[in-house]
Amino acid sequence: MKYRWKFLLRFQHIFFFFIFILITYFTENYFLNGFELIWSIILNVFLNVGIYYLVYYYLVPYFYLSNKYPEFILYALIAFLVSSLFRILWEPAVFSMNFTKEGYYVSFLYNVYISQGIVILVASFLGITKDKFLIEQDVINLGEEKEQLYLDLLKSKLNPHFLLNTLNNMYANSFTHTEKTSDSILQLSKLLQYIIYDSGKEKISVAQELSSLKALADLYQLKYNNLLNITLNLQDQEEFDIAEIPPSILLTLFENALKHSAIGEEERSFINLSCTIEGSELLFEITNSIAAYQARQVETGYHGLGNDAVLHILEKWYAGQFEFLSGPEENNQYKIVLKIKING
Repeated sequence: MKYRWKFLLRFQHIFFFFIFILITYFTENYFLNGFELIWSIILNVFLNVGIYYLVYYYLVPYFYLSNKYPEFILYALIAFLVSSLFRILWEPAVFSMNFTKEGYYVSFLYNVYISQGIVILVASFLGITKDKFLIEQDVINLGEEKEQLYLDLLKSKLNPHFLLNTLNNMYANSFTHTEKTSDSILQLSKLLQYIIYDSGKEKISVAQELSSLKALADLYQLKYNNLLNITLNLQDQEEFDIAEIPPSILLTLFENALKHSAIGEEERSFINLSCTIEGSELLFEITNSIAAYQARQVETGYHGLGNDAVLHILEKWYAGQFEFLSGPEENNQYKIVLKIKING
C-alpha cells in the first residue's frame, strides 16, 4: 500500500482519540476537577485504546468479514458491557466524583454508555471500511499489474527466433565482408536499442517508433535479399518528432502483419503501410495479404493476441480519442486502420 494511504489510515485513529479526549473532558468536568480530571482522561484513553484495537484488529476481521455476524454482534456487545461496567465501578471508587446534585449520577451513567458505544461503533466502522478500502486497492493494483503485463507483452513481442536467425545470417556473411552484413548490424543495433531503452518508457516519439519499424522491415528485406513486397509510405514530417505515443503499438501491428501475411513464404504476399499526422490526428494503416492456411481463421473473426494488447493500451491512454478498425478485405487481404487524437 502506498505511504499516503497508510498515513491516512493512521491519522483517522489519532483524530478519533483526539475527539474522544475532548468528549471525555467536557463530560467528566462536571464530576471531577483539576488533577483527578486529567488522570481520569489518561486512564480512560488507555482503557479505550485496548477496546478500540480489540474491535478494529480482531472482531471485525475474524467475525464480521468472515460473515459471522451474530458472533460479531455478541462479542461487540460483551466488550461494550464489560468496559462500561468497569468504568462505572472503578471511576467512583478511585476518584472523588461529585454526585451531589440531583441527576448527576444518571448523567454519569449516560456519559459512560454513550462514550463506550461510540468507541465500539467507530472502531467497527473504521475496521470495516479499512478492509473494503484495501480490497478496492488490491483490485486497482491488480488492474495496474494487468496493464503492466500487457505492456510487457508488447515489449517482448519481437520474435527471438527471428533475431537469432538474423544473427546467424550475419555470422555466415561475416566471412566475406559485404554491405549486407553492415546493414544487418546497423538495423539490428537499432532494434536492440529500441528494446533496451525506448520500450521501457511510458511514451516515445512517433519518429522513434517508426524508426524501429523500418529497422525491422529492413532486416526482413536483408534476410530475403530485398525481394519482399513491403511498401512503407512514411514521409518525413516534423510532427513525427513532436508527437508521442506509448511504445510498441505501431511496431506490434506491423509484426502481426509480418506474421500473418506469409511474407517471404508465399509468392503473392505483400504488406502496404502508411502513417501520417494531420492536425492533431495520427492515421496509421496496414493492408496485408493473408496466408492461405490462415484465411479461414480470419473469416471466423481471428485477429490475434497482439491486437487485443494494443487495444488495451489504447484504452488506457486514449479512451474515447481513438478509432481502431480491423478486418478482412476482398481477395484474401486484411486491413487495419488506427486513428489517434494525440493532442486531444
